[in-house]
Amino acid sequence: MKQRMRVRYFLGFWLFVLSGVAFLDRTNVSIAGLRIDMEYGLGNQRLGWIFSAFLIGYAGFQLPAGWLAARFGPRRVLTFGVLWWGVATGLTALLPSGVRHAVALLIGIRFALGVGESVIYPAANQFVARWVPLKERGFINGLIFAGVGAGSGLTPPLLTWLITHHGWRAAFWFSAVVGFAAGAVWWKMARDTPEEHPGVTAMELNEIRTGLSSDSAAQTQATEGAAPISWRAMLRRRDLAALMVGYFSFGYVAWIFFSWFFLYMAQVRGFDLKSSARYAMLPFLSMTVCCLVGGALSDKLTAAYSLRVGRCWLASVALLMTAVFLVMGSQVHSPQLAGIILAGGAGALYLSQSSFWSVSVDIAGRSSGVFSSMVNMGGQIGGAVTASLTPWIAQRYGWTTSFALAAGLAVISALCWLTVHPELPLDATVLSSKS
Repeated sequence: MKQRMRVRYFLGFWLFVLSGVAFLDRTNVSIAGLRIDMEYGLGNQRLGWIFSAFLIGYAGFQLPAGWLAARFGPRRVLTFGVLWWGVATGLTALLPSGVRHAVALLIGIRFALGVGESVIYPAANQFVARWVPLKERGFINGLIFAGVGAGSGLTPPLLTWLITHHGWRAAFWFSAVVGFAAGAVWWKMARDTPEEHPGVTAMELNEIRTGLSSDSAAQTQATEGAAPISWRAMLRRRDLAALMVGYFSFGYVAWIFFSWFFLYMAQVRGFDLKSSARYAMLPFLSMTVCCLVGGALSDKLTAAYSLRVGRCWLASVALLMTAVFLVMGSQVHSPQLAGIILAGGAGALYLSQSSFWSVSVDIAGRSSGVFSSMVNMGGQIGGAVTASLTPWIAQRYGWTTSFALAAGLAVISALCWLTVHPELPLDATVLSSKS
């Protein structure tokens, strides 16, 4: 039994795969943006509207997604979501060349894709709350969100090859098929709780229960039973607002890379399509590595010092580093050096990613799906703003100003983390207010 792979690790890895597929579906439109622009005559501003449509749908359905994940469990909700976004991706490929109102149709399809993808991280967070002991949350969340960098970073050369040889629609068909396959595996292998999974051994079940019982929020849950958390108590937490603002800033910075970095390297730094694809990989590979490092470091610092140090101080320092990299990278003259430094900024940003999601479980316990969905809403609104605002600022004031604004928001996010208190879980706060 000691040599048998823990089921929770495999499911955490498969959430990494699904996270990668989700970001493959999100960023394929950026990689194909030049060809779509030429086919439909869009321009950067209209492309920005299309990018924003996804994020508006994604952000607008975060609360329903969190409720669905808590009500029906991560297995069913996430499987349905993967099927949904596979269909939306296929519809993009089916759009005819000479169709009228192409912009409106692309906006509607990307909005629908955002609605479907809204479930992935609230459902994943619900999985972490039910399956992952406190001491492993940083690493598992780091693993899940490393899929963001992997899905966004490893695919540009492949999608570029598909687009070059078979047209941009082939990239979308590829994305849809991969999503359907990954969703089928999740449905087959996942369960909502460790007690339901036939592959979980008695040893692993004991590990999970013991690890969850070390969490004060989980202990309160055991004493309170299945009583619902007060919405008023959740909404009155000041650190919820701080996390939403902090994740808004995080999302604003991240979506510069997801939406515009490929086009920035091609249009501003003068790279051809293949060189842009190679350099566009760097930020996402950096995100992947740093997300894993940040998650593991968060757990180590938490164990050695406290939740405040492991979650909050780590994230704050990482976001300050992000601001420095963004300012430096946007001002250097060498295109190659700019790509490397900006990739460092993306990596520093993702050192903080695990903290946003781990702290949601630390604070909210059994309500982490809903709590994290509200935090995530802030991040996606930030992404929607940058998708449309960044090209507008760049056109009028230059790309250096666009990156400077992003750096300023990273500093604001770092300051927000200083007001977050994961050592005071929501369940314990509710319990003390009743007594």
